[in-house]
Amino acid sequence: MSRLRISSSKWIATVASIWILCSCGADTFSIYSSVLKSSQGYDQSTLDTVAFFKDFGSNSGVSAGLLYSAVTVNNSPRNWGGGGPWVVHVAGAIQNFFGYFMMWASVVGLIQRPPVALMCLFIFLSNHAAVFFATANLVTGVRNFPQSSGTIVGILKGFLGISGAIMVQAYGIFCKGKPSTFILMLALLPTFVSIVLMSFVRIYEANTVDDVKRLNGFSIVALIIAGYLLIILILANIFSLPLWAHIITFIFMLLLLASPLGIAIKAQREDSMRSSQMFSSESNHSKENQAKDSLDYHELPDGEGQVHDALDDKILPYEEGMNLLQALRTINFWLLFIAMVCGVGSGVAVVNNFSQIGKSLNYTAVEVNNLVTLWSICNFVGRIGVGYLSDYLLHTRGWTRPLLMAISLAAMTTSLIVFASNLPGILYIVSILVSLCYGSLWSLMPTITSEIFGVRHLGTIFNAISLACLVGSYIFSVKVIGYIYDTQAAGEDHSCFGTHCFLLSFLIMAFLALLGCLAAIALFFRTRQFYQLVVIRELKHYLR
Repeated sequence: MSRLRISSSKWIATVASIWILCSCGADTFSIYSSVLKSSQGYDQSTLDTVAFFKDFGSNSGVSAGLLYSAVTVNNSPRNWGGGGPWVVHVAGAIQNFFGYFMMWASVVGLIQRPPVALMCLFIFLSNHAAVFFATANLVTGVRNFPQSSGTIVGILKGFLGISGAIMVQAYGIFCKGKPSTFILMLALLPTFVSIVLMSFVRIYEANTVDDVKRLNGFSIVALIIAGYLLIILILANIFSLPLWAHIITFIFMLLLLASPLGIAIKAQREDSMRSSQMFSSESNHSKENQAKDSLDYHELPDGEGQVHDALDDKILPYEEGMNLLQALRTINFWLLFIAMVCGVGSGVAVVNNFSQIGKSLNYTAVEVNNLVTLWSICNFVGRIGVGYLSDYLLHTRGWTRPLLMAISLAAMTTSLIVFASNLPGILYIVSILVSLCYGSLWSLMPTITSEIFGVRHLGTIFNAISLACLVGSYIFSVKVIGYIYDTQAAGEDHSCFGTHCFLLSFLIMAFLALLGCLAAIALFFRTRQFYQLVVIRELKHYLR
């Protein structure tokens, strides 16, 4: 096999997407929020306003979706010169470098202290870049693996979620104790990685029966990385590791991140061998065996009835491919939007205020950094675990994804109430529970969107729904947590100490998360029959 053919496959595209998303450093605002607050002289409400524009940037991705549709729908997506996902990557890289670099220059005094509005613009651009990276890689992944959309979304969203923990490890080695240097690293690393790898991220419409089996290889590697980072976190809390130990563990982590390349090359070779067999006299017999072997995963759930040829004449919404305006006119869109506002908004409010919550409970700076790492790991597990689980339960038990979303929101409600218990190490418990639920929501939402509204304008529609995070962040971070904290704070540094500083905020967020759970339940009942048709149609696809 030629090297060119290996480099031009959906498997290599997936590896490139994984590496790009791993470099984004998601949910690391708590690492540099303190230096941003002190260097610019902000109070908590002002810092939360800046954090709101961070969330504004990371969730206002409609422009990224429109750009993706423009350069892929009407062009040959595999054509490097004529358009493709690489255009979206370039737009993201420019915003990432400019936003973080100007923020770093402001913090270290390289430029004059900017007005709050200008700092909001810098942090907006730096985080808006991540939306372009996510859109280019996520939508390409769904189009490359349409029959395993939940699994591929879970994998890519998972690696994006764990990128914060990976970057924190790099922070501990290269810029320990210097959050300003960490901002500069965020300006350089994602920009460099995306520019180098963007040409590999292309669309390949062909799909095979056992893609999910090979995709599970990526999932296993991802879980190993998450477990490895968790072990490092535990050891760092028990022992005082020297610098050489941190370097060795970081190098080993890089080797783990390189391992998906081996999986991709093996999968591509198997695809090539299978394509050659299609021209042999036994190709039909081989295809029947593949369909039979995969029935244990894709079998029709009990009680759903037989597959009828009449279903061929039924046009399902995902085949029509709604555009954004059509989706906005549906009740399903707004139910999904409300569920995300209540669930994701609560999660963002928690992670944005780790530094201040930890300080109020007398956590050290090192412990707060560990919380960020723990959040990234559990966020990752929630994304990749529920992504795979949603595919498995849909095809084997008929459990729909909106039902899993309702379960996740119910669990988040309970997790936020746990904060009121005031148990020792309560912030660690809340971090684990909330991040698992938060990650699962981000894994389920794009997949539900692709199934209900279609993949043709997926980038635009799911980024429009992602604005729910922005709405939730503003309500919970600025109007709830920021306002209540400032009423409790005292002294020149606007600080508050004790559980009472955030107790009322967590109870309010728990109530709204319950409201989101009810919206997801309503979506479940509205789409239950639709998902039965999806299961039947996908089973027919594999039997052909």
